[in-house]
Amino acid sequence: MINHLPAEASGPAAAPPPAGVLEPSVGVRKPSAGVLKPSAGVLKPSAGVLEPFAGVLDSAGSVSARSTPGQVRVAGGPVSLRYDFDNGVGRPIADLRGRYELRPLGQNGGRLRLVRQGGGLAVDYPDRCTLPRERDCPRAILEGVRDDTLNPGRRALRYGASVLMTHADLADGANVLQKGYSVGGVSQFKLQVDHRQGHPSCVVAGQRARIYRAEPTMDVADGTWHALECRRTPNRLIMFVDGVLRAWVPIPPLLSIANAEPLRVGGKGAAPGNDQFAGAIDNVFLTITS
Repeated sequence: MINHLPAEASGPAAAPPPAGVLEPSVGVRKPSAGVLKPSAGVLKPSAGVLEPFAGVLDSAGSVSARSTPGQVRVAGGPVSLRYDFDNGVGRPIADLRGRYELRPLGQNGGRLRLVRQGGGLAVDYPDRCTLPRERDCPRAILEGVRDDTLNPGRRALRYGASVLMTHADLADGANVLQKGYSVGGVSQFKLQVDHRQGHPSCVVAGQRARIYRAEPTMDVADGTWHALECRRTPNRLIMFVDGVLRAWVPIPPLLSIANAEPLRVGGKGAAPGNDQFAGAIDNVFLTITS
């Protein structure tokens, strides 16, 4: 059964599986024993190796920008954005239509690199830190500015990214993509690969801070690229891995996600305890529909 926090969730056209988890099919690849991410943070083990690329993204600052005050609004209509990171190291990074800019943000020397992935580029994050004190660790993320048009409210929502990780990249917290927080009545949608088991999961939380998580019991930290997608329908939160429905949980139809936080990729900020992602991220997307 699915491992998620207490939950109360219309699904895809195909009939959904029983509430809980679809176990990975035979042939899901597991990490090879002893495969580690190189300290340079540029090369990754996989069938499609990421080649070095001279592209360091210098941090724009050391502390996440504070959200500007004001009434929080929601998207007034459909919204769609996608980042493929293929336009090089120019800063800021914009989506494919030149909008929704992201800027590198880091602390303690944390840097992001653009590395070759297939015919394009992906963002490589700092190696998993092993220093005794977490506050001394290098940290780096991509962060936008406050934009309430990215708040889905109660609208249908799709978001996700492709990730490349090994077991050396895993930690108790590794946030891929998020907007908002699950505590303090802020509300949130998030994609993460948490725990030492390499389980991906989709998370949403409303202003009442109840957390809903769809988490399949499969390992995606196997040194190969995986496409992770989250879908919020009127009454379900659904997770797809490589195009296959893997888990879902019911959610209240009235759950609304609206906050004054920016879109973030690779962590919930640059300060200590930021649930830093380690590995590579590509093809980040977000779609809000009716």
